[in-house]
Amino acid sequence: MKMSQNNTDKSDQTSTNKKNISLPISRVRLIMKSSPDVSSINQDALFLTTKATELFVQHLAQSSFSNGSGKETNSLSYSDLAHTAEETETFHFLTDILPKKILARDYLKSLEQMQEEDADY
Repeated sequence: MKMSQNNTDKSDQTSTNKKNISLPISRVRLIMKSSPDVSSINQDALFLTTKATELFVQHLAQSSFSNGSGKETNSLSYSDLAHTAEETETFHFLTDILPKKILARDYLKSLEQMQEEDADY
């Protein structure tokens, strides 16, 4: 009798845990399976990866909001995320994914300057 009670408790806990996540598990599974190194995915690993991703995104958003300009307008913008990625060492690995936006004319000017510097050498 005790064994079936443990299984019931475990299934109740699993269903409760699934309610505590916001990201779609099927999407996370699809992303995980896109890796050639992954052949099968354990349900616990899938849940933990989904929850960890959710917590990471929440932490990034909170850090960006508290360090960004959105406090006055109670909003979070792309530039706040990009600034946090560039200025915070914890999120620095995201600078390639969240680059600061620049105007095309500014980019072309910097590209010209880089080409001129290369020509000088």
